Amino acid sequence: MKLSQSLLIASLFMSTFGFAQKADIIITNGKVTTLDAKNPEAQAVAISGNKIIKAGSNSDILKLKTNSTKLIDAKGNRVVPGLFDSHIHVIRGGRFYNTELRWDGVKSLKTALQMLKEQAARTPKGQWVRVVGGWNEYQFEEKRLPTLAEINEATGDVPTFILYLYGKAWLNKAGIKELKMNGDTPNPPQGLIEKDSNGDPTGLLVAEPNAFILYSTLAKLPELSHDEKINSTLQYMTELNRLGVTSAMDAGGGFQNFPDDYGITDELDKAGKITLRLPYFLFAQKKGTEMADYTKWTGMVEIENHAHNGHNEIEYKVEGGGENVVADAADFENFLFPRPELPATMEGSMKEVLSLLVKKRWPFRIHATYNESISRDLDVIEQVNKETPLNGLVWFFDHAETISEDNMKRIKALGGGIAIQHRMAFQGESFIHRYGKKAALAAPPVKKMLEMGLPVGLGTDGTRVATYNPWISLYWVTTGKTVGGTQVMAKENTVDRKTALELYTYRGYDLIKEANKGKIAKDYFADLIILDRDYFTVSDEEVKSIVSKLTIVDGKVVYGDKDYQTVSPAALPVIPAWSPVKYFGGYQK
Repeated sequence: MKLSQSLLIASLFMSTFGFAQKADIIITNGKVTTLDAKNPEAQAVAISGNKIIKAGSNSDILKLKTNSTKLIDAKGNRVVPGLFDSHIHVIRGGRFYNTELRWDGVKSLKTALQMLKEQAARTPKGQWVRVVGGWNEYQFEEKRLPTLAEINEATGDVPTFILYLYGKAWLNKAGIKELKMNGDTPNPPQGLIEKDSNGDPTGLLVAEPNAFILYSTLAKLPELSHDEKINSTLQYMTELNRLGVTSAMDAGGGFQNFPDDYGITDELDKAGKITLRLPYFLFAQKKGTEMADYTKWTGMVEIENHAHNGHNEIEYKVEGGGENVVADAADFENFLFPRPELPATMEGSMKEVLSLLVKKRWPFRIHATYNESISRDLDVIEQVNKETPLNGLVWFFDHAETISEDNMKRIKALGGGIAIQHRMAFQGESFIHRYGKKAALAAPPVKKMLEMGLPVGLGTDGTRVATYNPWISLYWVTTGKTVGGTQVMAKENTVDRKTALELYTYRGYDLIKEANKGKIAKDYFADLIILDRDYFTVSDEEVKSIVSKLTIVDGKVVYGDKDYQTVSPAALPVIPAWSPVKYFGGYQK
């Protein structure tokens, strides 16, 4: 009896084990780069549920096929882990995506102005034409910015707002009228409303160097309806999926209030409709109230115990505090103006907030462009650590373009990391004009960060300045060139393509100390992409044009091009009918 019971248990165990090894999805005939050192290259991948079972040869993986397995032929294309953007603004960006005319990737100013004209013709009364980030003059054949006369001619009586990097924005005449600006409208602190010789606003808004004037003006523009925001957020996530992004760490942002402005993504998460992993940080909104914000938020949210939606494991959750911890620490990344000195009150206000976050075991991230700011930030972090040890708590700096080797050593000693983005691909020329070529050669010093063993993640900081397209970031970090082709970073400071891909996948996850993500390996989460061209063999310029043919997140196909229509979700119609996305799409080919 005991023997038969043992045999029965063994049989059940083997049956269950065998069933668990059968695949829901098998991808065959691929050039699979796994980033798994034990099994770096493969032909095929098997997925069960939301995890990868195995990567190997076609014949080996097809043994895991059942009658219900979905077979996907990669047709000889490169397959890589899905991309993880460690610094992007998805939640805010999604709410407005369908309102924005994207100049990302546009090759000529003539084309950009024609797009502006066409969009003005279809934009209804009560709405605005808006171009919000992701471009600069150096990407254009003409190598110049639009003039106010050209903007007014293209847009006529339709209110228009055009944002340029962190530095300035243009309002057309209709926009000035709509916002009721006049010669008596006061300049905000560290901002300028340019006036003509009659004392009337010209339409040019200048950050001197604070971008508040730009973002506060943008915040006055009309929003979409609830249903349109839902559609807009889904369209933006699909656009990111099309570009191969399967995970995005949202860095909060100005005018992104918690919990009110998270209602759209909250709703989509409950319905299981978010199509990328979306951990997010909470960004203090107003100078002087940061401690009140974080006291409230740490009382509302338990970092380690986030709710599950019952549909998937995309991890839509609060990850921590930042990137704005306190306004006093903001060292505006506007290279059109000199580096600002942080106020003497910075240390006190930052220490109060960081002490709270560390005691509550909340991870934090700190925006810091300049080494001088980082030095003072580190003084505070070291003081906090003496009083309440960090003891392995996740924390990191964002940006760090001019960080020194000494400060990198201090970060490592405190167990921190650095998230870098391709802002220099859009602001490299401006940086060189202010600080010189030599200062730009290692801005940021990526190679040195890696040599020192620091956790480093790569991202975009999309959408309001740089583009959200990850392949521009991969192009920049491997070539050192801006979108205009200027060699801004020294070639010896660039990294090879494999290392760059690692920074956009599993090494990015090292920033937040998460395992089982960013590789195509057994028991890793099934986030992967089939590329339309081979990232490892195409020319440098072609890297910028790579897109995904098929994107899988958490074991589900979330995007497919025309070759994969039978296995991918149908495209969602764009609303409202006048949306620029409906006519132009997102990133321009």
